Amino acid sequence: MIEIRKGQAPAPLTRAEFSARFRAAFFDPAFRVEDASIARLEEIAWQAYNEYRKSPLTQKAGPGYADPDYDLSSEWVATKQRIDAAQLRWADPASPSRVLLICGSARNDGSCPGEMSKTFRLLGIAREILEQADIQVDVLDLSLLISEYGRKIHPCKGCVSTAMPLCNWPCSCYPNHALGQTNDWMAEIYERWTAAHAVIIVCPVYWYQSPSALKLMIDRLVCADGGNPDPTATSGKNPGEAKALEMAGWDYPQHLAGRAYGLIVHGDVAGIEGSRRALSDWLDWMGFIDAGAQARLDRYIGYYEPYATSHDTLDQDGPVQEEARNVARAVAKA
Repeated sequence: MIEIRKGQAPAPLTRAEFSARFRAAFFDPAFRVEDASIARLEEIAWQAYNEYRKSPLTQKAGPGYADPDYDLSSEWVATKQRIDAAQLRWADPASPSRVLLICGSARNDGSCPGEMSKTFRLLGIAREILEQADIQVDVLDLSLLISEYGRKIHPCKGCVSTAMPLCNWPCSCYPNHALGQTNDWMAEIYERWTAAHAVIIVCPVYWYQSPSALKLMIDRLVCADGGNPDPTATSGKNPGEAKALEMAGWDYPQHLAGRAYGLIVHGDVAGIEGSRRALSDWLDWMGFIDAGAQARLDRYIGYYEPYATSHDTLDQDGPVQEEARNVARAVAKA
């Protein structure tokens, strides 16, 4: 039997520590008139944490699962059903072509930056070409993480590194009501990736890498490459059973393989080639098919020029705009 290594996680929060974290969400003095109500809610949340009620609503797995009597999260089941339906739409030859256009910048004018991103403008250029080709376009703007109330993508917990079958497709780590890890946008995003026949990611470079909003999504898509679609096969999150299942032979199913992709990566000083290559390698690894050399673009916009005038620079950079159109044209023909 493989040894399961323990000893990293700290002790659970004390009641006082839990209270401080829970009440941080009610810092605004306007909440003081409801302190008694907040105290009652805090006690309910404390009990959920103390009893680890991760999935307060469950249902029997039913036919098609290794253990039909296992209690699955009702929220996970609903997400899985939507993904299965999206996969059927994707596979239907009569369904219209769909492209998921992803804005990977964290910037928009609805919060602190005060201005839209160049990424969003480049995405708009690509969108026009796709719509002219009668392709359905689904815009996923990851910058909403900074400007919409309650919009979250929780971080990947790394279950894959314990054993691949411990990672579920779709992810079953969230929501975790015991830990307050709810409102996870990925439940919707998995469905949108599944329904798409192609994906175009448009993003800037932040410190030689993808922006954190984009990277959060990328990490959470690990379950699409080898993830276990049956949590009952490992009794939920049982590391010992997951390790045994992997060692018995795991086929690492690629749940999103066969879709086409394009990339538009832009920067101002350095890192565009490495960032674009990392994204290409990731998508290739997951079984996506690049739409040709024209569909993999990395370009500087305003090389070593002021940030303040970078939108003006994009206005004047006709060649970059045309290359963005070419990415969309290549994907449309794929």
